[in-house]
Amino acid sequence: MAGSAPSTAYIRLFAPVDNNSMIALLSICDQIVARGTGRIHLLISTPGGSVFHGISVYNYLRGLPVELVTHNFGAVDSIGLVVFSAGKTRLSVPNARILMHGVSATVPGPAALTEDQLQESLKSLRIDASNIARIIAEHSRKTEKEIHEAMLVKTTFDPKEAIAFGLVDRIEPVEIPAGTNVYAIQKQDPK
Repeated sequence: MAGSAPSTAYIRLFAPVDNNSMIALLSICDQIVARGTGRIHLLISTPGGSVFHGISVYNYLRGLPVELVTHNFGAVDSIGLVVFSAGKTRLSVPNARILMHGVSATVPGPAALTEDQLQESLKSLRIDASNIARIIAEHSRKTEKEIHEAMLVKTTFDPKEAIAFGLVDRIEPVEIPAGTNVYAIQKQDPK
């Protein structure tokens, strides 16, 4: 049918999880969904980044009326694993990795924090860690407690280990059909 939307769209995310990259991802997804596309392949390689943006985007992606397939095409680190976990099917290329670690807070220095401020920061960190562990556990073969323990010791997985842990469904190369328009989100180098 001439002029109809393609049934599958491809997005390449090669950037940190931050405000700019996640707004770009949401905008592209909005365009794809508006055209009536039924499947999105999200190719991810990210060093991680903002917990706020990662969890927000995960929740948005899970609500899209499409079949979402996520691909680790290099490294899915830190909060990038939460975004990757949004996929109904999660794939990895053979030569990739996943890094899972605990959450941290950035304190501008020199800074003086009151006891109340420290307690509130610790509460926020614990909530973030719990949310991340719950999301990953939902899409793996591990409990929330097991995920939290793996986060605390900073665990790196190769693709076979990621399958055994339940983070990845299959190992296979990325195959984009010839002539496909790939939407690209990548970190812009400062000029």
